[in-house]
Amino acid sequence: MSNIEDIVDSLESKISKVLHKLEALKLANSKLNEELHNSKQEIKTQKMQVASWEEKYEALKIANSMLGSDDNKRETKLKINALIRDIDHCIGQLSN
Repeated sequence: MSNIEDIVDSLESKISKVLHKLEALKLANSKLNEELHNSKQEIKTQKMQVASWEEKYEALKIANSMLGSDDNKRETKLKINALIRDIDHCIGQLSN
């Protein structure tokens, strides 16, 4: 009989340890999920900042070329031509 009791006690102890580890893993998982969420938010914010800086950079390049810089004249001319085509297209649609 004591042999069975020892086995039962051993099983109870092992189950208790497993349940304790399970709770610890759940807490760790929850913490990691929160960190992942925060990291995703930070990445999203950084991507928006990068896009904003890229737009500002492009505007600055265009402004510099309009002021006489030879570096980006071709790009500026192409951009102006594209804008003129867009405006002509809009006027054409309004005329119809």
